[in-house]
Amino acid sequence: MVKESSFLLEKARNYCNYQERCIYDVKQKLLEWRASEKTIGKIINQLEQQDYINEERFAVSFALGKLRNNKWGKNKIFYALSQKHIPELYVQMGISEIEDDEYITVLKSVLASKQIDEADTYRQNIKLVKYAVQKGFQADLVWKVIRGEV
Repeated sequence: MVKESSFLLEKARNYCNYQERCIYDVKQKLLEWRASEKTIGKIINQLEQQDYINEERFAVSFALGKLRNNKWGKNKIFYALSQKHIPELYVQMGISEIEDDEYITVLKSVLASKQIDEADTYRQNIKLVKYAVQKGFQADLVWKVIRGEV
């Protein structure tokens, strides 16, 4: 049992070294590797003590990565982090790391990339807002960008 535990610990370290992980992801991976609940608890505690897992660091890197690479808005990022059982304090910290200027720039690029065939400007703007809200951006902010207020 000890040999299996140390093997899984090393495997989990490698898994965490590859990219930033949260406790939920590591736990899912350990369950996939058929580790017992007791072993999972011990491994996660060791990974946290050795700083392989850090929920705050994960939330920040996740939020910035999803904004920059996937062009997600704050609402979608918040929901995705909640799905990974990240404490709300860390979720808020991750989202607060997003700078307003960068956020607006990403929102503008999302809106510019959307091609809509609609003659009526108002209906076109409605479709743009719906698209941006789907990507996780706040509707009131999207309207401000469309009107040129931001």
